[in-house]
Amino acid sequence: MEDGEGDSSPAADKKGAEEEEDFGYGLFPDRKKKPQSFLVRSLFTFHNRCQVMLRMTLETNPYAQLLLEAMKQSGCTVFNDRHFSCENCDGCVSGGFDAATSQIVLCQNNIRQQSHMNRVVTHELIHAFDHCRAHVDWFKNVKHLACSEIRAANLSGDCTLMNEIARFKFGLKRHHQTCVRDRAIRSILAVRKVSKETAEKAVDEVFDACFNDLEPFGRIPHSKADARRAYKDFQNRDRYNANL
Repeated sequence: MEDGEGDSSPAADKKGAEEEEDFGYGLFPDRKKKPQSFLVRSLFTFHNRCQVMLRMTLETNPYAQLLLEAMKQSGCTVFNDRHFSCENCDGCVSGGFDAATSQIVLCQNNIRQQSHMNRVVTHELIHAFDHCRAHVDWFKNVKHLACSEIRAANLSGDCTLMNEIARFKFGLKRHHQTCVRDRAIRSILAVRKVSKETAEKAVDEVFDACFNDLEPFGRIPHSKADARRAYKDFQNRDRYNANL
């Protein structure tokens, strides 16, 4: 999940005297509403802006293009109208991956810049890619969730130097790894009703293996230039394998 800069507590419904885990759906209230008509959505400025920025990302951003191609090669072709949904969300999140519907939620009220849209789409496409290629138990196995959050923070550009400077976070030694770990923990806490200690333990136990899992990029893309090279390498690798 792509979160905002503020901490959040996951919403939960009460069933009798016990609180029932909602797996973060409380952050995406539009998930429970009846879909609006096309006319109403067309007249809604946030929705229009979200759709335009999404289309720009899918057509021009090398991070997204690589992931879309990789998912297609894995048998999980992504369709704009089916697999993306622009919705209003809680104020602390920018997007999420709904594993129950294989759909990426983009928070139209919180995404205001194209660069932000690029990063959110990439982050959530990494979750979608993991969902496609592996049997991820998103709801019951916090280690599975932790692994995908580590990969998303590591490969999406969430932790680039410029983004970290914008957050007023500075560091030299292993700063990228620290950023990835922190953001993975934050994402888990936003969507799961677990203690910080539980989230930290899950992330630490799988960190090395998941941080070093660079598929489908083959490298950590620290910039668009890196992502373009990774996309070119992926296309060449695919052509090479096709000729074997």
